Amino acid sequence: MKEIYIGIDVGSVSTNVVAADNDLNILSKQYIKTNGQPLESVKQCLRRLREESGNNIKVLGAGVTGSGRQLTGIMIGADVVKNEITAHAAATTAYFPEARTIFEIGGQDSKIIILKDGMVIDFAMNTVCAAGTGSFLEHQAERLKVNIEDFGDLALSAEKNVRIAGRCTVFAESDMIAKQQYGFSKAEIINGLCEALVRNYLSNLGRGKKLEPPFVFQGGVAANKGIKSAFEKEVRHRIVVPEHYNVMGAIGAAILARDCAANAGETTKFRGLEIENSDFTPSSFECRGCDNFCEVIKVEINKKVVAMWGDRCGKWTNSITN
Repeated sequence: MKEIYIGIDVGSVSTNVVAADNDLNILSKQYIKTNGQPLESVKQCLRRLREESGNNIKVLGAGVTGSGRQLTGIMIGADVVKNEITAHAAATTAYFPEARTIFEIGGQDSKIIILKDGMVIDFAMNTVCAAGTGSFLEHQAERLKVNIEDFGDLALSAEKNVRIAGRCTVFAESDMIAKQQYGFSKAEIINGLCEALVRNYLSNLGRGKKLEPPFVFQGGVAANKGIKSAFEKEVRHRIVVPEHYNVMGAIGAAILARDCAANAGETTKFRGLEIENSDFTPSSFECRGCDNFCEVIKVEINKKVVAMWGDRCGKWTNSITN
């Protein structure tokens, strides 16, 4: 029976689940669209993991990260719940201990992480502007009637440079339409779009930061060769794209779960792969115990209350004993 650690990264666009052994060999990797149903997508990934393993695995620990980490952590019984910065840094330093700068671009957000001696010393996140994210590239690919998988190769085939305004999605799209009318090819416009996205990313997230190599580029957009090439052009240095670039957050969560198990020496709180069959119900109510009128989040699994939070005084939060 294989002993594994599970890492889960629940984002607004994708849900990623990995199973890793103690030596960080990735035994299973799931990458699916969240489709506005983060809990269901996690269940689907765990179902696939169970089908792949044939129940021939023993889970020693589980970690969760991403925008949906809190609810997911409660649902699966996570040993570790950490933010994306911590998770991505843990994964990167495990594979590239000398890394100094991490570029990460996902479907709905992007981040930059500065490392020194394996520790995070600075970071920045962008969750507001869509111009520097994968969803923006997908939208433009649809508009240009180009498969997003071909985006990078097309960008690299451009014969001429064209500058696209990339500070805003509206301006970028308007500029792209204008450049089409001027007769520039799709390849040239796509290359210009890749360069605009990178300029926008570096001017927003990299402003005031000392960006030093080695550089590591991860997140779903790291598959785009055009974006990688644009980064290398801007920083004038080679950029490394990890083998598991699209699930590095999940790998980091698994690493943190492994480290927690090693330090605590306790058995995992993971509820088991069978959690997919459980009835998980989040709800909320307004507490009338005082004039604060706190909105309290209540979470039930199979009609048993397993977590509550949101109250300032702790009346409901502290009422749960597992």
